[in-house]
Amino acid sequence: MAHIAPFRALRYDPARVSLSQVATQPYDKITPLMQETYYAASPYNLVRIILGQKNATDNDRENPYTRAAGFFHDWRRQGIFLQDSQPSLYLYTERFTVPGSKTEMERRGFIGLGRIEDYSASIVFRHEQTLAKPKADRLDLLRATRSHFGQIFMLYTDPAGEIENLLVSANAPDMEMRDEYGVLHQVWKISDPTLVDLVRGKMRDKKLIIADGHHRYETALNYRNERRAAGSSSAPGAPRQYSSEDSLVRSAGPELPPHDLAMMTFVNMDSPGLLILPTHRVVHSLGSFSADTFRDRARAYFSVEEVDPSLDGARANAILREAGQSGTALLAVTRNHAFLLDTPGSVGSGIFAGLSLRQQSLDVVQLHKCVLEGVLGISEDAIRDQHNVRYIRDAGEALAQVRDGAANVAFLMNPVRMQQVRDIAFASEVLPQKSTDFYPKLLSGLTIYALE
Repeated sequence: MAHIAPFRALRYDPARVSLSQVATQPYDKITPLMQETYYAASPYNLVRIILGQKNATDNDRENPYTRAAGFFHDWRRQGIFLQDSQPSLYLYTERFTVPGSKTEMERRGFIGLGRIEDYSASIVFRHEQTLAKPKADRLDLLRATRSHFGQIFMLYTDPAGEIENLLVSANAPDMEMRDEYGVLHQVWKISDPTLVDLVRGKMRDKKLIIADGHHRYETALNYRNERRAAGSSSAPGAPRQYSSEDSLVRSAGPELPPHDLAMMTFVNMDSPGLLILPTHRVVHSLGSFSADTFRDRARAYFSVEEVDPSLDGARANAILREAGQSGTALLAVTRNHAFLLDTPGSVGSGIFAGLSLRQQSLDVVQLHKCVLEGVLGISEDAIRDQHNVRYIRDAGEALAQVRDGAANVAFLMNPVRMQQVRDIAFASEVLPQKSTDFYPKLLSGLTIYALE
């Protein structure tokens, strides 16, 4: 069963800093330019903790992780962060315009603590593979700061929307800001113990799917295991004023030590406000590439139709939506050609070895296995390590890279549907990397969960 708990979040003091100057996108969405912008925005911007700049003189005693711990300790001591007096859940809404359209949407969820579960318990499910390097980076940060600064994005099913309907507030939000993408983020503190217990009870029978934050979830799992192995719920040398004594989460069962929980935002996967965008693939730096040869080889896997090569992003998306109603639809665009790939042919089981029929039916799997590996000969390892492949959200940007000569070919596709993500995850299977782009992202720094 899913164990959800309220907590006393650390939050930026609005009397000391403006939230819009200190909160950030998730660490893995921060580009070098964004990092510089965040650094310039405020001396208390969270980027200094979650993605600190590296120095040529860094060593074991002085590095981004030790500096992060120093900033966090100092900012707490200075009162930049204040701790809420009551254990709470936090209603979190995001109002946004769908990229590339004028459609307005709102996504609603709530921030709380969730118990970290082994995947084998069949309570928390993943839909993506993780990589060792990002997990090592996040583990070093967690060891140094003993805190969670961003929420893991969790999905639960609730077709009637009962939990969403419980978490409403007529009051002004406790936190509000608009981010660099124009998304309005609003947060309300929910401290009524009766309401909190009601929400916890309704979440108890839920299974959870990780939407975003696979690396952070598995990092929290590894850290939990480290602390259990050490036989301690409090790290040696933790300052007494930051003791975990008041942070232990009490429930009807035994107390849970802080490292058994992580900060999560829970969103109803049946909500109309849940949006998944496609992530397109741009292939570059191939030793040799011919549009004619590509077209001929692709016919071994798909029906191939040439379309207007001058199409823009909007037209590309329209073609994909229409073609995708009857199954697989991919657009391959080179500098002077554009091909619609659909109606997959019979290619035998070898190319899909180890993949279920659920996985084989996905456009992104067809693209990776049949096109990137089968037609272009890019290995699975090269794709994983992004040697010849870039991942780009905006179709127009992907097209521009091809037409500017920065890439050989762009592959555009429709987004994975939520039902497909759900079916894959609950079957304990995974999608290729960067198959889903849940939009918008959850900001880091709205609430902080300190283990010590």
